[in-house]
Amino acid sequence: MRPPLQVSLNGSRGAAEGAAVPMSPEDLVEAALAAVAAGAGELLVHPRTPCGRESLSPRVVGPLLEALRGAGTGVPVVVPAGVGAEPDPAGRLERVRSWGVLPDRAAVHFGEPGAEELAGALLDRGVAVDAVVPLGSGTGSPQTAGGEAAGAEPLARFLAWPAPDQGRVRLVAEPAAADPALVAGLRWLPPVPVLLFGREAAAWPVLRLAARCGAGARIGLGDVRHLPDGRPARSNAELVAAAVAELAATAAPAGAATAGSR
Repeated sequence: MRPPLQVSLNGSRGAAEGAAVPMSPEDLVEAALAAVAAGAGELLVHPRTPCGRESLSPRVVGPLLEALRGAGTGVPVVVPAGVGAEPDPAGRLERVRSWGVLPDRAAVHFGEPGAEELAGALLDRGVAVDAVVPLGSGTGSPQTAGGEAAGAEPLARFLAWPAPDQGRVRLVAEPAAADPALVAGLRWLPPVPVLLFGREAAAWPVLRLAARCGAGARIGLGDVRHLPDGRPARSNAELVAAAVAELAATAAPAGAATAGSR
C-alpha cells in the first residue's frame, strides 16, 4: 500500500508570493480540507503569527492545530521545528517543550544546529520526528533553512544520531534532482520510512521518482506553484489532485518504501 501523500500547504512562502498560498488559520483550514478531499493523507503546515512571521510559540501552534483538527481534517499534521521559526537552538528546544497541543509529527532539519537534541526532545514528548536531509551537492543543490549549501553532513549527522525510538522516525529526503542514484544509496540506511520531495523545478520529477521507489511523496504550494504541464496552480487541492494522478500513472516496482531495505 502506498504511503499517504503529504501536502505542504504554505511552506516558507510569504504573502507576496501569491494569493493562492494560505497564511491565516482560517485560510489554512480551508486549504487543508480541500487538499484532504483531493487525496492528501498528511498536512505539513508552517504556523504563523498574525503579522505573517513563522512561529513555534504555543500560542500560535496550539490554536492552529486545534482549528485543523476541529474542522475534521482527520489526517496527521506535521509542524516544522526549524530556524525559520526560531533561529536559536536553545529557543527551539524551549518552544517545543512548552507546547500544550502537540502535532502528530515535527520536521527537524539535520543541517541545522541542535537537530539531534531537538529531535530527541520531540520524541520524549510523544511527537514523531521527520528527519529532513538534503541529498546532493553543488550548484543548484538544496540549502538548509539557514542558507548553507547542502552536502553530506546532514545525512552523516542523521546516521550518527542514536535515535531513542527508531519506530517513530521518518527520513524526509530532498534530492537536488530526480537522480535515482542518489536515492539508491538509501537502501543502506537504517530501516525507517522514507519520504522524498523536491522544490520548484525538481518537485514533479522527484514526486515521480518517489512513486517508482515506493517512497512517500510530497507536493503543495509550499514547494511548487505550477502543475506538471507548467500551468500555475490555483490551490493546494489542485496540486494534490494532479499528484494523485501522477502517482497512479507511475508504476512502482515491489521496491522499498523504507530505507535499509535490501
